[in-house]
Amino acid sequence: MARARNFKNSFIAVNPPTFFYHLLSLSPLASLVSSPKKNQRNYKLCVSPNFTLFFLSLLLSFTFLGFSILCFVPISLDSSCSLISPSSPFSSPSSSSAAYSPIMLASLASSFLDNEDELTLSNSVMVPLPAHGVVGNVSEEEREFWQQPDGKGYRPCLDFSIGYRKASARISNEKRRFLVVVASGGLNQQRNEIIDAVVIARILEAALVVPVLQVNLIWGDESEFSDIFDFKHFKRILQADVRVVSSLPSTHLMSRQSVEARIPRDVSPLWIRSRFFRRLNEDGVLVLKGLDSKLSKNLPSDLQKLRCKVAFHALRFAAPIRELGNRLARRMWIEGPYMALHLRLEKDVWVRSGCPTGLGAEYDDIISKARDSQPEYLTGRLNMSYIQRRLAGLCPLTALEMARLLKALGAPRSARVYSAGGEPFGGKRALQPLVAEFPNFVTKETLARDEELSPYINRSSALAAIDYIVSLSSDLFVPSHGGNMGRAMQGHRAYVGHRKYIKPNKRSMFPFFEDTSISDAEFSIIMRRLHRKSQGQPEMRTNRRDRDVIAYPVPECMCQHSSGIF
Repeated sequence: MARARNFKNSFIAVNPPTFFYHLLSLSPLASLVSSPKKNQRNYKLCVSPNFTLFFLSLLLSFTFLGFSILCFVPISLDSSCSLISPSSPFSSPSSSSAAYSPIMLASLASSFLDNEDELTLSNSVMVPLPAHGVVGNVSEEEREFWQQPDGKGYRPCLDFSIGYRKASARISNEKRRFLVVVASGGLNQQRNEIIDAVVIARILEAALVVPVLQVNLIWGDESEFSDIFDFKHFKRILQADVRVVSSLPSTHLMSRQSVEARIPRDVSPLWIRSRFFRRLNEDGVLVLKGLDSKLSKNLPSDLQKLRCKVAFHALRFAAPIRELGNRLARRMWIEGPYMALHLRLEKDVWVRSGCPTGLGAEYDDIISKARDSQPEYLTGRLNMSYIQRRLAGLCPLTALEMARLLKALGAPRSARVYSAGGEPFGGKRALQPLVAEFPNFVTKETLARDEELSPYINRSSALAAIDYIVSLSSDLFVPSHGGNMGRAMQGHRAYVGHRKYIKPNKRSMFPFFEDTSISDAEFSIIMRRLHRKSQGQPEMRTNRRDRDVIAYPVPECMCQHSSGIF
């Protein structure tokens, strides 16, 4: 009953008199303490204060007894009693189990208003383990390194418009038009395409067939949607937005299925409707391929919120992946603060980026030959030299450069490091400078025990999902080359409590890497100055309209409001 008492005390603190008398006014007992007695003309019921308090106490006792029973009886997975954990990042990491966050209190209040959709959302978001506080006798640089940013009160607030909600009843029951989307690439590119698929289905007022994951040509991963993501959860969370089905109905199997792969970049909802709506009406089925970041970043407010709802709530990983990822995250977390690095050192990254590996001429020749045999893999600015590309910030950080940056920012040698990402080109040699500087360096392979990872051999998407989960719970995350994983982690960490995220300012810092005349102390001051903004307040998407709301959820999906969506 301790939990019930804590719940009661937290809730009473919202506004005790108003809340109590509101409950009382709704009760059948209200007539006993405040109303004239019926059928007795010119007679008023005079109630003593003790009599009033007796019935008030009786009413409250039954109210909280009933609610306590409901909370302890497992009615369903989506029970409104199962709210955000007190130890979640939505509440203060230092708070005790009896202290609830403002978002928690708001969700309690909304339960009396029967906001079932919002309560489901509050239960569905994937939250990290609490951030560690900075304690003990540490240097000012180290304290600054681990310190979490101030979120300025920004919390999730997916407040869809009335017009959106009115249209949902019709769209979520669509049975004539079906959209099929083929998602390609690695895990995080597939996530982006699935997010856009849901939004496009909403625009076209079509039911969405569970997305098809194309076999990854680089890693040979043949995973299907339900191997990586929780399909039932995905369908349930989006039931008010689009209808999601596991397959095409028999009535549509023989329909003419036109495949559209020629989609330009930055397409608007108007373009999508004018291009596909009539064809979808006639054929009943539309198949889209190659959606990778083709949908405009600047959508109407409701569609931006839908993107966040898909990314942070609906796309939950499948249970076996989730369980293993959480297990590894707890192993890292239990020993204190740790940072996660997304090191982009794989061979294909060096081929596509057109940059030197930092491993010497022998390794650079291998990459150069691979690039010459497949010139279509080189992405962007083909006329630039290695040096020009590097100074433009287009090259990944090497392990040596990452080690120098972290050390300059105040990371202690004893810091624990989790490396997310694939097998680096050059193997252990590629990682040696980073391991030498930070010996407490682990990967999922070294962190896992026995045969924990054996079910996921040759399943790169599942392994990437495990990295995602462990990285989300880290006290600090640093990507070496941006990319889909970096953007997804940036937005997700902001959405679940503004966990620290450092985006290396490569364009500004690389000239200082080359200047050997700068002392270590000067170098550290420069690096902290260059990255102070990325370690500070939430960045607004509206500062640059080409930014993706999944990486920058403020202000469309987060607002400075005490209640938020929960």
